[in-house]
Amino acid sequence: MVVAVVATVASAALVAPPTSALAAPQDLSAVATQTEPTVARIDTTINYQHAIGAGTGIVLDPSGTLLTNFHVVQGADTITGTVEGRSYPADLVGYDRNRDIAVIQLRGAGGLPVAQLGDSSRLAVGDPVVALGNARGSGSPLTREAGQVVGFGRTINAKDELTGASNQATGLIEFAAPVRAGDSGGPVVDSAGQVVGVTTAATVNFRMDPGGSGFAIPINDALATANQIRSRQATDTVHIGPPTLLGVGVNGKNQPDNLPGVIIFEVLPGGPAQQAGLHDGDVLLSIDGEQLNSATALTNVLDRHYSGDVVDLVWINRAGQQLTGKATLSS
Repeated sequence: MVVAVVATVASAALVAPPTSALAAPQDLSAVATQTEPTVARIDTTINYQHAIGAGTGIVLDPSGTLLTNFHVVQGADTITGTVEGRSYPADLVGYDRNRDIAVIQLRGAGGLPVAQLGDSSRLAVGDPVVALGNARGSGSPLTREAGQVVGFGRTINAKDELTGASNQATGLIEFAAPVRAGDSGGPVVDSAGQVVGVTTAATVNFRMDPGGSGFAIPINDALATANQIRSRQATDTVHIGPPTLLGVGVNGKNQPDNLPGVIIFEVLPGGPAQQAGLHDGDVLLSIDGEQLNSATALTNVLDRHYSGDVVDLVWINRAGQQLTGKATLSS
């Protein structure tokens, strides 16, 4: 299941200095207690996969605008946010898939406590931090994973285990704390009680290392993207509203390196692709003239389109014939 799990790290640039991992975490229980009312528990469901997920969000304003990771809400049919014990249905305002940032809006919320945001550029290696999250699930207390900053400018490669689409995240803060699935989208808080990062990933071997490593998007970067989404300014990377649906399932792990296009392993019944004439096993070559060579390319192209757009498709069927058709995308 992809939704609401901490993205695994395939590689991380710049290994942490060994000395920084040896110091004991500072007691940040007071700042954690101060921040907890501004942390949202996020629960999602995916009807098609009969899947549920849990993640975390940060309250940006009293009306219930939440900052979280895109992978927390990716593919969700329903989103629920819970703040201070009260649950609200939520809508996806928009997202930046490559930066793993999403903004959601709680319906009917008002008067919520707002997170105190800091300046991530003022952080230094060795600074104590605590990550708050929903790893135990929405029926349990929030997790509090204390540690310290290990380094900056980290690069990780994360893969969507469902589609095989991969994404490289850069400019991340690395901190020594055992964050887990469900903590994604939660705040990383400094000793002054200010949010300085958004948890986005953890090392794959954290269970073998009691200290563990977490990676966070600096709050300065996350907030810049979130504000662009909140202003409804769509770009090549920022998509406003729910993701656009072509209605195909692809598996990047089974894509041959020496062939163009992406292999369609499943076509959604009644979806735009089926109505255009695609079938299971076809190879989709291009959308509106943009050549496809990976699952990642397919999702990036669709993020630049919106429901109602009519696109030209080129594909090869299982008999080896090259075909063309038009699809009206939906959300």
